[in-house]
Amino acid sequence: MGIGFSPAAGDALLAWLDHLRALDGASANTLSAYRSDVAGFLSFLHEHHGESLGLARLATITQPDMRAWMAHERGRGLSARSLARALSSVKNFMRWLAEREGFDPTHVLAARAPKYTRKLPRPLTEEAARAVIEQVDLQASEPWIAARDAAVVTLLYGCGLRVSEALGLTGEAHPLPEVLRIRGKGDKERLVPVLPAARAAVAAYVASCPYPPTPGGALFRGARGGPLSRRLIARAMERARMSLGLPATATPHALRHSFATHLLSAGGDLRAIQELLGHASLSTTQIYTAVDATRIMEVYRAAHPRA
Repeated sequence: MGIGFSPAAGDALLAWLDHLRALDGASANTLSAYRSDVAGFLSFLHEHHGESLGLARLATITQPDMRAWMAHERGRGLSARSLARALSSVKNFMRWLAEREGFDPTHVLAARAPKYTRKLPRPLTEEAARAVIEQVDLQASEPWIAARDAAVVTLLYGCGLRVSEALGLTGEAHPLPEVLRIRGKGDKERLVPVLPAARAAVAAYVASCPYPPTPGGALFRGARGGPLSRRLIARAMERARMSLGLPATATPHALRHSFATHLLSAGGDLRAIQELLGHASLSTTQIYTAVDATRIMEVYRAAHPRA
């Protein structure tokens, strides 16, 4: 597994990752992050105690051990947010290991994550979102590429898709149905209604694209016919926001934020928005309530004569 901890601990880490992959459907990126977090923790314990810790010794981890690890991580420049994520990974691993080996993980689970201010999403206004789509449709040198870029950003804003989800669509998705089945993070599926404007944008792109859609092939193509890259969509958004004078936060992912925020502002149900976005936890979706409250207060302060 790596240098810095015992083979038994490494084998346990691999078994835990296999468990997450098989039963929880964790994505490759998630598993890589878990692997890095827990391996770093085990390596620290090895150095901290001056010995290779087997499973029996892992069962005796103390609160001072946890504090020493967290101080070490902060000392090497890890942010409070990243340390909180790493601590969550370690707790999940140790909880699983404790159940398997039969020991009490209280000292690990009782460790408190550092407090941090969660960054709020920065959505576009409704007017800016429409302007971005229109601008993207105007700025490419070739008409079919302009239609392609406009179709992608329309899906991001109109359906709340992640960039990877939009670019992961294959030829079978055309023509777009009224309800699209999306496979998102953690290989989880969700159903997303497709607006007529999004279906029309994708149809216009396919009609002008020199590369006909094929089963299993990418729906959105690059100039040479290969799958369209995220970088090109990011570049199209960058050009659009510069032309429109929008801030650097107007990224492709901001269109997904805008989708959620505008639905909530219009009275959308938080649980329904959670399903549309494919969030595993409602707490992830609830961040948009803070965004909406912030926007309301900005309008109040700007418009109310007594504010």
